[in-house]
Amino acid sequence: MNKNKVIVVGSTNVDKFLNVKRFPKPGETLHINQAQREFGGGKGANQAIAAGRLAADTTFISKVGTDGNAQFIIEDFAKAQINTNYILISEDEETGQAFITVNEEGQNTILVYGGANMTLSATDVDKNKEAFSDADYVVAQLEIPIEAIEQAFKIAREHKVTTVLNPAPAVELPKSLLSLTDIIIPNETEAELLSGISIHSEKNMHQTVAYFLNLGISTVLITLGEQGTYYATKNEAKMIPACSVKAVDTTAAGDTFIGALVSELKPDLSNIKEAIIFANQASSLTVQRKGAQVSIPTRLEVQEAYH
Repeated sequence: MNKNKVIVVGSTNVDKFLNVKRFPKPGETLHINQAQREFGGGKGANQAIAAGRLAADTTFISKVGTDGNAQFIIEDFAKAQINTNYILISEDEETGQAFITVNEEGQNTILVYGGANMTLSATDVDKNKEAFSDADYVVAQLEIPIEAIEQAFKIAREHKVTTVLNPAPAVELPKSLLSLTDIIIPNETEAELLSGISIHSEKNMHQTVAYFLNLGISTVLITLGEQGTYYATKNEAKMIPACSVKAVDTTAAGDTFIGALVSELKPDLSNIKEAIIFANQASSLTVQRKGAQVSIPTRLEVQEAYH
């Protein structure tokens, strides 16, 4: 198969998982059932790992610290066959960190310390613009400065590369970034924050999609958890159901979806329905395992499970 060439511009974190029976209430102290060892994480790194494991030719642009955590993470990238030549080092900040609490239902809460991620600048991205020349997709999330994402998308536009924005964690975004976005992939919370429209009905869904399309974004995918994914272009709209599985841990499910999508989606988007189904299948395997990057499947695992 011809591999898609994917550049992910985003965050790298060290994840610490805390397993609890339930989430604490304000002021309450609870015992932790299990504190897992540290793992590589960060939305950007998760998406890069997913794209790499799912057979995209993947390059990752990120920034880490000089602390010892960075080395084992970069080794994990190499195992996923990710090009790490564009990972930068901050002399002033530690590698980003995330503290993830998972309850018995598999739901999670996440606290993130940006660290070196927040020092990734537009200048850093510009210095590495040669990486963009023959890419099919440039993917970004919001755990790095907006200026770095905008610069990446500007370079992508210069090279006629499709830009993919996952607006997570949910924050308000400048129109300047949205105007550079070709494909946007929010969940319903993120979609509501950006559009101002709460999704409670099919009508609300159409209104939300219209908001993004009117900004010039050509393709909108709204991920709806166990319901599936609603996608729309100016010419069509369709709901693609999720795979029915029992979730153990939803961490990195959305990141797996995005990495799988860009690994499968043809540059002309002609197979978008099939790519979404593949992404749903990949993320369904992720939620059946504990952890972030350790839970992301390979292409072979997806094929064995669903074909």
